[in-house]
Formats: sequence, C-alpha cells, structure tokens
Amino acid sequence: MGERLMVVVGFEAAELLDIACVTTGLAMANRLGTPERAYRVRLAAPGGAPIVCGTGLTLHTQQSLERLTGPLDTLIVSGGVGFERAAADDRLVGHVRRLARESRRVASVCTGAAVLAAAGLLDGRRATTHWRFAARLAARYPKVSVDPDPIYIRQGNVYTAAGITSALDLTLAFIEEDHGPELARQVARDLVTYLQRPGNQAQMSLYTAAPAPDSGAVAKVVGGVGEDVPD
Repeated sequence: MGERLMVVVGFEAAELLDIACVTTGLAMANRLGTPERAYRVRLAAPGGAPIVCGTGLTLHTQQSLERLTGPLDTLIVSGGVGFERAAADDRLVGHVRRLARESRRVASVCTGAAVLAAAGLLDGRRATTHWRFAARLAARYPKVSVDPDPIYIRQGNVYTAAGITSALDLTLAFIEEDHGPELARQVARDLVTYLQRPGNQAQMSLYTAAPAPDSGAVAKVVGGVGEDVPD
C-alpha cells in the first residue's frame, strides 16, 4: 500500500498537544519505517486559517477543510478549550461529517469527541473523552454512550481518545494496526514513552489518582517501583 493520508483537524483554541502527539508519532513512524509504508500528514482547519492554540502558539495549516476531498485514510479531530465553539460551528461540523464518509477511519482526541458527536458520528456508539468533560458530553449528546474511564475506545471504524497525551496512545495503536507491533514499539522507544498503554486502561492511573506521599522515604520507594521491570 502507498502513502496513507492522515488529516488532523484543528480549530481556534485547539490543544497543541492533541495535534503534536499525533503528528510527531506519525512522523517518527515515517523515519523508522520504510517509504512504501509512509504516512502523509496534513493539518487542516476551516478556510485553511492558522490555528491559534489554547497555549497561545500558532500553527500554520496545510489544507482548508472546504477544499479537502477524499479518499482519506484517517480523519482525526483534535480537542482543546475551544471545543464548544467548534462543535457549534455548523460549517466545521458539516465538513467533518462529509469527510468522515470518505475516510477509512475517523477519530477524535480529548474534547474533539464533541465535534464528532455534533456531526452524529457517535450516535449509538460508546465513546470517551477527557475525564473532566465526560459528564458534559453525555448530557449534551444523550445518543452517545460516554465512558469516562478508558484511554481510547474503538467502535467499528470510529475511535475516540481521552485527554491530551492519550493522543499518543491512539497514534501508537494506529501504527500497530497498520504496520505491526514492532514498528509501534520502535516509535514508542524513540519517543521515550510507554511501549503502549492498552486502550482500556483507566485515564486516572494509580499514581495520578493517589495523593502524593508525605514521607520522602515513601516517595523514593514509590518512584522506584518498576525501575527494574524489563521492556
């Protein structure tokens, strides 16, 4: 198979890490893989306008949603603090709905699930989003079965990922699905991240959910757990 066209959709006040985790993971796969297995990554937005992220940094897009046509391999909608405005933007939602019909896979990261839900793409499906916004998503889109726990969920050809850095877990899952586990492991090693967290792992890990230990000695023991576990 030739290049796979992977389109990441951003909007005003998108989350920089949602976009960066996906694009960096795919770029690393290109560097470590072979040319015939490459990804072609495009960042798109309404009107092809630059994306001013929630961090204040600006990303230049390569494609306008209006001019983008399929077939696409994967359509990935980012999240960010601007997700409510994005989900209320009929033009953006309409183009996401149109492009989803021309894509092999459709995905969202973090609060980007609201855009997929607004497009009707999550109706009757189980989906996840950032844990902090899960209740809001469920209340606004009652046809969606929102699960606030998993890192990511696959329902047919539709994938939803949880908060922010779960974008990297989703990207590693795509790489493994497309090219096998060895390339996914190589990418994870080069990015110095988990080899791959399973999609059903809880967003709130043991470390993040528990209070920080008061004792320096206890903190040292907790920090050392897993240091000797082989890859």
